[in-house]
Amino acid sequence: MANRQSTEEIEIRGDEHTSNKVDTPIRVDAFLKSDEKKIETIEWHFSKIMEELGLDMTDDSLSGTPYRVAKMYVKELFYGLNPLNKPKVSTFENSYNYERILVEKDIKLNSICEHHFLPITGFAHVAYIPEKRVIGLSKINRLVQYYAHRPQVQERLCREILKGLQEELGTENVIVFLNAKHSCVSARGIKDDSSSMITVEYGGAFLDEKNRKEFYNILKST
Repeated sequence: MANRQSTEEIEIRGDEHTSNKVDTPIRVDAFLKSDEKKIETIEWHFSKIMEELGLDMTDDSLSGTPYRVAKMYVKELFYGLNPLNKPKVSTFENSYNYERILVEKDIKLNSICEHHFLPITGFAHVAYIPEKRVIGLSKINRLVQYYAHRPQVQERLCREILKGLQEELGTENVIVFLNAKHSCVSARGIKDDSSSMITVEYGGAFLDEKNRKEFYNILKST
């Protein structure tokens, strides 16, 4: 029989917070099961977690919790894992020949930290400088929410939103600014509820400091 890991080995594994993958690490067989089967499996496992915590699963208030959690995971919190759920994005010819910065700010951000499965909440601010195409305004929000609805680290989320918008718009001229609070910092460990994390990713025209400054000034002034 294999030796059980020592407490020290388990703690070391628990302290690992890095990944060698730029994109969300998803298995190739991740979507062979139906959503219904996934809900059934997660429901069973979550009921075991609750039992191990000492909860009475015959109580009326608790008996339906495993199903509710399983359904929430598959259908709500983590729907962004499945590429079939990627929103249809409408882009249009830039018939106005608009060549200046276009900003959408204060996009509400809700995600889940992949290290502790606790909430990440904050705002995304996104801008682009059009070339041949412009995007329907609400589609930016939908793309942000799609990439946010999967277990995430903020650095990757920022980059996935950037890449997604660049692909849809057919231009590198995109900048993404995320400012979010992490419950794994505020609710556990250091328990600091005043700090937030800022990440920025950009390409194309925003490699020019002048354009980045214009973006930051717009965020400050409105």
